[in-house]
Amino acid sequence: MKSLYYLILLAFVVSCTSQTDSTKNPFLTELNVPVDYANVSANDIEEYASITLENVLTEVNKIKQNEAPTFDNVFATIDDIYYKIDVAGNNCFMLYWVSPDSLSRVKGLAGYQLLDSLATTIYSDKAIFDKMLSFYSSDSYKELKGHKKILVDDMILQFKQSGVNLEDDKLSKYKKLTKEINQLTSEYSVNMNTANEVLLLDEQGAEGFSENFKNTYKVGENQYEIPIINATRRPVMNNAKNEETRKAYYFKYYNRASDKNLEILDNLVQKRYELANIMGYESYAAYYLSSKMAKNPETVWNFINDLVNRATEKAKSDIKVIKNIKNEDLGTQDNSPLRSWDVAYYNNQILKTNYQVDHEKIREYLVMENCLEGVFNIYENLLGLEIRKVENPSVWHEEVELYEVFEGEDLKGRFYLDLFPRPNKESWFYGVGLNSGKATEQGYEVPVKMLLGNFTRPTETLPSLLSFNELSTLFHEFGHIFDGLSYNGEFAAQASSKSDFGESMSQIFENWIWDYEMLSSFAKHYETGEVLPKEMFDNMLNAKNVSSGYYTLSSLRSCIYDLNLYDKYNPKTPISTDELWRKIDKKLDVMKIYEEGTHPQASWIHINTHPVYYYGYLWADVYAQDMFTEFEKNGLQDLETGLRFRDLILANGTQRDIVEAVEEFLGRPSNNEAYIKSLGLN
Repeated sequence: MKSLYYLILLAFVVSCTSQTDSTKNPFLTELNVPVDYANVSANDIEEYASITLENVLTEVNKIKQNEAPTFDNVFATIDDIYYKIDVAGNNCFMLYWVSPDSLSRVKGLAGYQLLDSLATTIYSDKAIFDKMLSFYSSDSYKELKGHKKILVDDMILQFKQSGVNLEDDKLSKYKKLTKEINQLTSEYSVNMNTANEVLLLDEQGAEGFSENFKNTYKVGENQYEIPIINATRRPVMNNAKNEETRKAYYFKYYNRASDKNLEILDNLVQKRYELANIMGYESYAAYYLSSKMAKNPETVWNFINDLVNRATEKAKSDIKVIKNIKNEDLGTQDNSPLRSWDVAYYNNQILKTNYQVDHEKIREYLVMENCLEGVFNIYENLLGLEIRKVENPSVWHEEVELYEVFEGEDLKGRFYLDLFPRPNKESWFYGVGLNSGKATEQGYEVPVKMLLGNFTRPTETLPSLLSFNELSTLFHEFGHIFDGLSYNGEFAAQASSKSDFGESMSQIFENWIWDYEMLSSFAKHYETGEVLPKEMFDNMLNAKNVSSGYYTLSSLRSCIYDLNLYDKYNPKTPISTDELWRKIDKKLDVMKIYEEGTHPQASWIHINTHPVYYYGYLWADVYAQDMFTEFEKNGLQDLETGLRFRDLILANGTQRDIVEAVEEFLGRPSNNEAYIKSLGLN
């Protein structure tokens, strides 16, 4: 059966590649030569996926023909296979997310799905696994140490997690479910990214917005058209004085794609449960977490419940304060409930009134161009690197920029910036990996990353002005970029850390914008060039943990929802994904956050493509804040500390146990004291 599948794939490859001249394919470059993205066509994408598939099948056959399995002819070859599939799949998926050409997006998704299906087949191939086990039981394996031994152990675990030990009928079902799940997640994303909702407002409806914001979305005399996208959510919900505006925006935002994605989500949860059962686990969460730092759902539930207990009292106090502000604003003292579309607005009023923090005024000091320069300088000085802009790069859209990163004269990697929203582009924020880095016979293949952003777009009269939250996102995503670019390991399969640690290496860098010396080095008014006043910064610092209990509990609420979907699913009595919000709100007993008639789960990327992941933001932040104490102690621009962090943490991936690496960096076991303090819950 396996051989038949490979023959079908090979026949598909031959039919595709025979029609084109592969030597002219823009993706097929020499070592460390950038892809000529400007000249990539839909046919090139299709051909690239096909050529990759053909090359991979050749490598697969080599493994099977080995009569004497060794580390090099089995595990190093599997790493080569992993690398080829990963690079091609990443490029296909990236262009599905960002290409302005509709046919290229279609071919990008198709190419990714083809390669993902190939990976599923290879990682469950019993003949290859037998070769792996043959080496695993040899004296040569017993002699392995360090990252090579870890690579062998991790690969064997990955094959087991991919169903290699299943009976043929169950393995066939596993592959079918995997393919169906990938198709559903793609449909969900397409529906979310093509929703294209707008809110039409008159002058009364736009009351409270800054003039800059209104001018950006003005379509006529006293007429405004606000797109329902991530870049407008906070400006609207924080500042719209008219409650009907906030309510209307809230309902549109949290109903994006709900006509299609609610059913898709139900199917995803069911199919992921079935897949986990086939693999011998009680829930999808148990299956997914078995290879993560947390290991099992019980550990995650304990982690979450502990934080809920710590945050609840302050959250209730925060809600009481916000509700009192609303009553004062409306001149009422009744006991009407605080609505979800009120929280951000009245929290913002507290910041303005009690702390003199006006985030729209702060935005005027955060020009994207200056913020990028600030990010570059901080990361360069801290990590001992140099960022050089590539002039006239070949890119998929005219707004995209390309940069190269050097250590001395040694090229360490490249990254692309695709910063602003446009129709049909993926609507979230990501540090996207295109090439993980790997040692090859020709030399070292350097890592390549891409920052996919949806920041506030510049206009004819205004530069791109970031909110402080968007600035935090920029620093966060650059953490992902430099995590990827710092890797210089031998094997591509070891480039990424465990997913529930991965966010720590981006979260830690958000701390730099809470230091006035760092922030003032680039925060300058877009008109006058005035540096952000120290008083304005101090006010922000004093207000940093305003409503921190509520917002921490809100994040925990999302974690609980995610875990309930994938750990508590019962096929005999499946719960409505709307009802789940109601049950969680009732159990938390802080505020009725869920609004009837909304469906936030229909446009929530994490429960779609990153299930059982949301807890990882909080889990990783414990490590991030603890590791940051070393920079607080030694200096935020201390090169020695930065290089230690780069070498021990960013460059590690899975080459050594991450807990050991963190303890070496800290000089002690890690703890959560700094994390609890950062939330104002101590």
